[in-house]
Amino acid sequence: MDTMKEFFKDVADMLPTIKIMDIIDIVAVAFIIYAVIMMIQTTGAARIAKSIIIILLLAAITDLLNMYLLNFMLDKILEIGLIALVVMFQPELRRMLEKLGGRSFREFLTLKEEERDIDRVIKQTVLACETLSKERTGALIVFENKDSLIDHTKIGTTIDARVSSELLRNIFFTKAALHDGAVLIRHDRLAAAGCLLPLTQNRQISSDLGTRHRAAIGLSEVSDAVVVVVSEETGTISVAIGGMLKRHLAPQTLEKLLLNELAPRKEEKSRNPLKKLRDNIFNQKEKDDTDAET
Repeated sequence: MDTMKEFFKDVADMLPTIKIMDIIDIVAVAFIIYAVIMMIQTTGAARIAKSIIIILLLAAITDLLNMYLLNFMLDKILEIGLIALVVMFQPELRRMLEKLGGRSFREFLTLKEEERDIDRVIKQTVLACETLSKERTGALIVFENKDSLIDHTKIGTTIDARVSSELLRNIFFTKAALHDGAVLIRHDRLAAAGCLLPLTQNRQISSDLGTRHRAAIGLSEVSDAVVVVVSEETGTISVAIGGMLKRHLAPQTLEKLLLNELAPRKEEKSRNPLKKLRDNIFNQKEKDDTDAET
């Protein structure tokens, strides 16, 4: 208890010495940490981050136990690892810098919130499904979630392209080489096409469901992926989630469903933290004014 009192006393003594530049420094560091956390949200990046933390812990333990040789090796791994991280995260770093440079100074001052990548991907997917449904062109689109689907991308053809309605329609064009397989979307990128999915073994599903629907259900049974299917025979749009198939979806319903399944998990994390702070301050001020009037 005394230690806590001393800590808060020290903090109180330091408050009068804090300058404007100190506050700017703290906000800048917090923003950098926030950007790094957002960048390593992907499954692969999360694994790398965990590996780095383990190496750091091992380095600290070997230093405490005076294990000089092992500590020396871990230190060298960390030194080389810093350069390797820049190379490995080069696409993410480039996209982050492009977004940073693409925003005007006025947008920074007004804290304008930009459209999330997942929103754009969902809109493009819905547009493609609407057209494919009208044309009676079959399609199988997989949205990867927390469970990694890297084994399925190995079987397919690597694309790694920006998701667009035109690209999806070209891939599922009847005479295209990759139209029979599934398209895998990882975050905001079209990772692969022509992927093979496991078929469901559930014998209770309707007999009128084709291979695409059975593959969609099968993958959703063994992962948390969200799978969109467009029937080649009827043009019906369906979505498989958790082993369940939701059929006869209108484009507007499809968009709402995908937003509910894919976007809410990132909604609070993806918002600008400075904008959230500003909104909280304004909301509190309005509440105080209301209380004062009453």
